[in-house]
Amino acid sequence: MALSTDLAIIGAGPQALTLVTHLLQKKANLRSRFVVIDPAGDWLRQWHHQFAALEIPHLRSPAVHHPDPNPHALRTFAEGRPDELLPPYALPTTNLFRDFCQSVIERWDLADRVMAGTVQHLDLGQGLGRPSFRLGLADGHQIRARRVVLALGGGMPQLPDWVRQIPQTYPSHGLRHSSQIDLRGLSLAGERILIVGSGLTAGHLALGAVKRGATVILMARRQFYAKLFDADPGWLGPKYLKGFQAEPCWQQRWQMIQQARNGGSLTPAMWLHLRRLERQGKISFYEQCEVQRAEWKGDAWRVHCKTAADHDCIAHLPLNRLWLATGSQLDVTHWPLLAAVQATYPADIVNGLPVLDHHLRWPGCNLFVMGGAAALQLGPVARNLFGGRLASDRIVQALVKPSRRIIQAGLTA
Repeated sequence: MALSTDLAIIGAGPQALTLVTHLLQKKANLRSRFVVIDPAGDWLRQWHHQFAALEIPHLRSPAVHHPDPNPHALRTFAEGRPDELLPPYALPTTNLFRDFCQSVIERWDLADRVMAGTVQHLDLGQGLGRPSFRLGLADGHQIRARRVVLALGGGMPQLPDWVRQIPQTYPSHGLRHSSQIDLRGLSLAGERILIVGSGLTAGHLALGAVKRGATVILMARRQFYAKLFDADPGWLGPKYLKGFQAEPCWQQRWQMIQQARNGGSLTPAMWLHLRRLERQGKISFYEQCEVQRAEWKGDAWRVHCKTAADHDCIAHLPLNRLWLATGSQLDVTHWPLLAAVQATYPADIVNGLPVLDHHLRWPGCNLFVMGGAAALQLGPVARNLFGGRLASDRIVQALVKPSRRIIQAGLTA
């Protein structure tokens, strides 16, 4: 028999944790009416793994952004650890944030609320005479839920076109996307590594490689540049969001999101650190440069770039590894979980992002979406910690007040 629940939350990352704490703050008696499903069977497992794998020392978001409903909770938690809120914007260290999130889980009594499982199918059905969802798990079990929230990650790794043209004759460690790299335990002494990308992930990979004895080439199609946050702080309030939400054209909203995020950037501190290593001869920067092709020859890569005539090309340098810090591509049309929903309740999709209603609900049914996939409604910070709070505010309203009827997505977003 299938397990039945009122609400199924797919994913147990920081956004899902934010939703649950906000939901329980509004209506504590919903505690027994939801289930959280995640392959790891635990809160924030993937989040903590990514920070540890790239040896990221602190968050890029200030201390007010976190999963607890009280925006001051992290600062209060850190009163005995003031050195772990870094100036000038009180950025929490990775260890502080991990310990704080664990305290949130314990305070809200959520330690045993994540069910280990991988949802492979999300089908529409009937339960108690009302539309419901049937979640098919990889182990064959099923869950029936009246309402579902997708709190999934950012998307599939984005690979440059030239990568797809390389024959699979190279060793598996020779070419990796950043999401596949775990710096811990790697021995890189004497190696030369090409890192493609201009964002903070590329910076962390470069520091980790140099720390392990490698020399690094950082290459990007643009110039490397620094800014404190990945989106202007004006997007965290009405300064920019008011105009964004007043924009009736979804395509224009998508353009505003791209302009606000503006690709990858480094923090000023990371930029200074990398430049210092450049002066020491441990890092080289290739800006406004793009790989044309890469070949594995013998025991090393030979890489040719598109602008070889403009500078000393790296084609003559044997490279031991290629690391791709090229981000991820979010396109819900490639999400298998949404296939049946989209077939029954077609939603407009703009460059991979769905047009949802004001409560981030898929038009026509009780499926809610958090994270980067809700960006057309929430703006460029949708995937961030603050985006989790914005999403929770909207979704919780609909969950605690069932009278808020389902409407077609429109200009109320």
